Amino acid sequence: MPQERGGQDQSQGAAARLALLLRGWWEESGNSAGGTRPTQQALAARLGIDQTTLSRYLNPRHPSIASLRVVEALHAQLRAPAEELEQAKALCRAALRDNGRQPTSGNAGVPSTPLQATDGPHETAPAEATPGNDGTATLRTAPFKAARDPDSSDASGRRRSPWLRPVLVAAALAAAFAAGMAVQERLTARDHGATVGAGAGAAGAVSASEAPYAWPLLRMGEEDQFARARALQYLLNSHGYDVRADGFFREDTRDAVMDFQHRHDLSVDGKVGNQTWPELVAKEVGPGSGAFEVRAVQELLNNVDQGGTAVSGKFTAATTADVRYFQRTHGLRATGRVNVDTWLALLVKQLPPVKAPAYQRATSPQPTPPV
Repeated sequence: MPQERGGQDQSQGAAARLALLLRGWWEESGNSAGGTRPTQQALAARLGIDQTTLSRYLNPRHPSIASLRVVEALHAQLRAPAEELEQAKALCRAALRDNGRQPTSGNAGVPSTPLQATDGPHETAPAEATPGNDGTATLRTAPFKAARDPDSSDASGRRRSPWLRPVLVAAALAAAFAAGMAVQERLTARDHGATVGAGAGAAGAVSASEAPYAWPLLRMGEEDQFARARALQYLLNSHGYDVRADGFFREDTRDAVMDFQHRHDLSVDGKVGNQTWPELVAKEVGPGSGAFEVRAVQELLNNVDQGGTAVSGKFTAATTADVRYFQRTHGLRATGRVNVDTWLALLVKQLPPVKAPAYQRATSPQPTPPV
């Protein structure tokens, strides 16, 4: 009998076989040269789901069925073999069918059980939402016989109730409304999948510069300004300045900013806002870029709640994957390279650190009060 990963035969259910395949992707993701297997916690954050849900997707003994969106995103994140994607998608569809649901590109589907209206003990014609070729659904109802006089008798001689026809009409309207809601849910799920699904961003994706984002304002101060300030300091270093990247905006950082502003014909005020940031990030960053600008990107990626990004100064394949994931989830074109729109979104989406970073240890210098 044909065997799959781990010696498991194909007589098992599609859900278990899918979970086994996905778990194999995860376990083998660190085997490639330079690869590091992500923790389930970091991987779940990148997928936008909780860790418990992810662990069920990867458990062949008690599996939950991952959606097509999650399957595609896992394949991209774990850089699984290309030929196994279609196999996983086929297992996903089969598992959803076995579970009585229709597969969709998102997390929702059209109910497969017909909607029925009843009038007391007598069953009326069912109404069913049927998927069409274009992904929409149409309402299909069995035709009712021509209405007779409410006080007349049917072929069997039984008297028909005078309020039967209004009830039938109301039931048909209710069934039509329910089917319309199912269609709306299906279309919503499809649109959602097109936005956050795996793969490159579609043409026409919203540019961050068109979104309601504003460049954050940094200025000299006593407080630690965390990842944004470290990214600023790395960028200043990339432009030839010797500034320590520790997150504290001191006099040395201010003086470097003022000199940069003077050299680029900007207002020389020592503050970094909507005029200075675009000049600092004017050069696109990707594989082969300098260590300082790459560190700035990685600092920001590491602090946007999508899982850890190593701050190495080398734009690795893992960094490219993290950039693409961020771009997809924020409506940007998923190029894997950091342009001005991606810089803007990264700076806006920064979160406070969940724990004190290494530079805040007792051996680190304390911030100097502003003059």
